[in-house]
Amino acid sequence: MHTSFETAASLPAPITYIRYGASRSRLLAFLFGLIISMPIMAQPATATYQPNEGQEGKDVIWVPTPQSLVEKMLDIAKAAPNDYLIDLGSGDGRTVITAARRGIRAHGIEYNPDLVALSRENAAKAGVADKATFATADLFETDLSQAQVITMFLLPSLNIKLRPRLLDLQPGTRIVSNSFTMGDWKPDETVTITENCRHWCTALLWIVPAKVEGSWRVGGQVLKLNQEYQTVSGTLGALPISEGRLLGNNISFTVKGVRYTGNVNGKTMSGKIEGPRTASWKASRA
Repeated sequence: MHTSFETAASLPAPITYIRYGASRSRLLAFLFGLIISMPIMAQPATATYQPNEGQEGKDVIWVPTPQSLVEKMLDIAKAAPNDYLIDLGSGDGRTVITAARRGIRAHGIEYNPDLVALSRENAAKAGVADKATFATADLFETDLSQAQVITMFLLPSLNIKLRPRLLDLQPGTRIVSNSFTMGDWKPDETVTITENCRHWCTALLWIVPAKVEGSWRVGGQVLKLNQEYQTVSGTLGALPISEGRLLGNNISFTVKGVRYTGNVNGKTMSGKIEGPRTASWKASRA
């Protein structure tokens, strides 16, 4: 019985061992989970996408417009808070964001979704996300009709491809390009800056001209106009006109030393005559 009692007394030992084993298992499981999670915890936050200057895009390579020229482009366009600006090929968003900082509603069109995401992030950081918006889109398929100002830094071949659509915009729409031209459509203004700019430092401005080609009736005479972009030639009656010019809806020309200035309003024009005497003039489509 004593032996039997001693054997019974020794039974707690295995029970103690079982409890120790369970605790040890839980400890090992905890440590294993901690080790597994450490690499995840140590992972740095996802890095913000950073474009590389010269990287290839759909139609162009990406080169940012110098900030000093962005400011000048907005200046010569006379972009104001009541304007709506569209930037074609908006890249990292700097032109749109700069416009938004001036209180202008601005929208960027960019084909690269990573650049669009970066632009939105930059706009949020600048505190202008309410005025600066961006879309992943093809600029050739984008509606431009609501813009009063269009900015771009595209190759000449793309500018020329866009040119017919730009000429169909509302007269007075201002188009500003970084460095590159529109072929034989000459700019209305060109400005080159030298301060804080080493490359790509020229801004070119076009103002979409009204369409005046054709015959107009001025009193008892016919005003026949030929138009090449913002340049106008033709005749008033039998007399040739010279110095013909359009600036948006504003038209001016000279007939035998008499200066005509006026405003185009669809199928009518009106203004004043300045010469030996001052008078008013009106014209309507013949």
